[in-house]
Amino acid sequence: MADIINKYETIFVLDAALDEEKITALSDRFKSLIEANGTVESVDVWGKRRLAYPINYKTEGFYTLIKFSSSPEFPKELERIYGITDGVLRTIVIKEDE
Repeated sequence: MADIINKYETIFVLDAALDEEKITALSDRFKSLIEANGTVESVDVWGKRRLAYPINYKTEGFYTLIKFSSSPEFPKELERIYGITDGVLRTIVIKEDE
């Protein structure tokens, strides 16, 4: 049976109140986690932006978009890690259509 590889994109929003060093460390951590379990195709740092609505009384977040390819099991693990990481306000992982 051939290995199934799907294309995904993930956006994560980090707390803008974190210092630049911590934001860079978290972004690098997520990128290296994705590289260990798949292939990173592109990383697009959107930077600090105003949130559409307050999340935990925060009005700004630091946005990063990563497009990657991986096995179908990995996105669930990625979402779990997002959920237990301090400083992450919101995340989404989407499978891209062929």
